[in-house]
Amino acid sequence: MKKSVKKALGILIALLLILVALSASLLIINKPKDRTDNTFVVVKIKEGSSTNDIAKELYKKGVISSVSKYKLVSKIWRYDGKYKAGSFSVSPSMRSSDIAQTIVKGVSSTKTFTIPEGYTIEQTATKLDKEGIVNKDKFLEIAKHGDFSKFSFLKGAQTGDNHLEGYLYPDTYAVDLDADETQVITTMLNQYDKVFTKKYRKRAKELNLSENEIIIIASLIERESQYDGDRAKIASVIYNRIKAGMPLQIDATIQYALGKPKENLSIADTKIDSPYNTYTNKGLPPGPICSPGKASIKAALYPESTDYLYYVVSEKLDGTHNFSKDYNKFLKDKEAYSKALAEKNK
Repeated sequence: MKKSVKKALGILIALLLILVALSASLLIINKPKDRTDNTFVVVKIKEGSSTNDIAKELYKKGVISSVSKYKLVSKIWRYDGKYKAGSFSVSPSMRSSDIAQTIVKGVSSTKTFTIPEGYTIEQTATKLDKEGIVNKDKFLEIAKHGDFSKFSFLKGAQTGDNHLEGYLYPDTYAVDLDADETQVITTMLNQYDKVFTKKYRKRAKELNLSENEIIIIASLIERESQYDGDRAKIASVIYNRIKAGMPLQIDATIQYALGKPKENLSIADTKIDSPYNTYTNKGLPPGPICSPGKASIKAALYPESTDYLYYVVSEKLDGTHNFSKDYNKFLKDKEAYSKALAEKNK
């Protein structure tokens, strides 16, 4: 009798140990990627997406740490085949099972918004106000005077009211329904900090430029180029003109200085008294003129190696540019653009 009791007890203990081990394993595979990262990301799930498709998308968005672990959680929690199509707000601070449940239920407790590349803080505030995300005046006030000192990259930014210009990263966001203006700004700054990686900071040092100078250059590229293939070329023109001691003469800086963009700049506009006037001041303006996207940031960090000093919109009127190292060639390209534009507007 004693032997059978001992045997049964041994089996029971073994089963308990197995259960404990299994529970611990489930906790490990189901744990959040980063409990401290409360940033929400919008994930778009297409109709008919498999668990593998969803796991890959979540991994790509930086929400989960492992595709295989997520697939295992989905299988154990019996979520396979139950996912809904749509846009869902999820966070790296969520467990995989909670992320899966969010997509299965198709319900979001967050509000989403998208900031296009090339937006200024003013434009961002206006858009978010219209969408009911923030109060514009409060947003601008906090952007000017709020305490965001925890972000070390801002230490090198310009001082004054515009110190966040260029750093509210353009992207699609999801924030809590009750998120206030400070939380919205913090979310955007967090995203910038993720995009501008250690590799980028190392590259900036190789160019002997500060992070803020890179963002200034990237913002100029962003406002000057509609075509990705031109960005690195425009970057080369900026670097070449600075090296040659030439003023940048970038119209987008005049538009920024004016405050209210004009369809066509006058000669008088290019003579306005402003530190952002790159016609009358050599070198870079004192700060970014918009929030650049990743493509423009990369172009600023990795410019093409050219001897170009000039560029003008192509006569094709397709958003591309003609580049030249010769001023006379530039004038011919400019004339061709003017003729094409006049013909179009007839």
